Amino acid sequence: MSDERFVSPMADGDDKVIEAALRPKRLDEFIGQARVREQLSLVLHSALRRGRAPDHLLMSGPPGLGKTTLAMIIASELGAPLRISSGPAIERAGDLAAVLSTLSEGEVLFLDEIHRMARPAEEMLYVAMEDFRVDVVVGKGPGATAIPLDIPPFTLVGATTRAGLLPAPLRDRFGFVAHMDFYEPADLEKIINRSARLLDVEMDEAGAAEIARRARGTPRIANRLLRRVRDYAEVRADGVITEEVARQALTLYEVDADGLDRLDRSVLEALLTKFGGGPVGLSTLAVAVGEEPETVEVVAEPFLVRKGLIARTPRGRIATPAAWRHLGLAPPPTAAGTLFEVAEE
Repeated sequence: MSDERFVSPMADGDDKVIEAALRPKRLDEFIGQARVREQLSLVLHSALRRGRAPDHLLMSGPPGLGKTTLAMIIASELGAPLRISSGPAIERAGDLAAVLSTLSEGEVLFLDEIHRMARPAEEMLYVAMEDFRVDVVVGKGPGATAIPLDIPPFTLVGATTRAGLLPAPLRDRFGFVAHMDFYEPADLEKIINRSARLLDVEMDEAGAAEIARRARGTPRIANRLLRRVRDYAEVRADGVITEEVARQALTLYEVDADGLDRLDRSVLEALLTKFGGGPVGLSTLAVAVGEEPETVEVVAEPFLVRKGLIARTPRGRIATPAAWRHLGLAPPPTAAGTLFEVAEE
């Protein structure tokens, strides 16, 4: 007899499979973002009552807060198929035309990072969103001809981490715009407890609270930390996640008590020790930590600003007195005054 055992995808360690399994499938299962959930519920139920596709929807906010999950939930609530693409993948108008022309009636099209879509495709999208039409250009030069192609009514769900980069004509074509905020620790605890049940992980309340406190207000990070703490508990403890086990595991993975990781601390250390607390430009700061400017600006800065450790000013990034204290350094006498003077400019 074979001794092979069936191993479920959840027990397998494939992070992508696990992430997909942990996503809520219905709107009433989605934890947090109460105002967005209530508003979205009204939009979807109103559309279902009318028997029509809902208005196009735009969701903005930092990475990892559930924009993709909500897009999947929207399609599920509407009972419609979901097509997923992204702004960077649409480099030409023809790429967008190929997607739009194959949509079925009522289908939900999710475009992640929509602000990174090519400008010609963006202009084509304007017409598709308003008139459900695509103008296909045949030929080149003066002899080129635009052939209008009707497409069935669909719902576009756009997601962006940088709403300020969306041109106004595109933003104004969305009938519903939702801004997603960072999560409170109490909501993160609920998410972590739900994920622990799905992963069949034994954990006490203090362990969940410790992970939530270090998860940067982000469900994606909370679930990732849970999986790493689970690994630590299984190998170096008795398999149960307690507060002490979570603390030891997250210290090993370089996530400190306030949720700062290696990149965050590298940015702070460079700002304080190499540039005396600033002000310093983004590009210079990124070179100092060996990262791309966009990585520093999108991944590290939002959390550091929210924690009150750095500030963005017209003259560059500056450290607050709290940043010096966080790294155990004594702030120079000018630190508080510099922040005040630059903020007043």
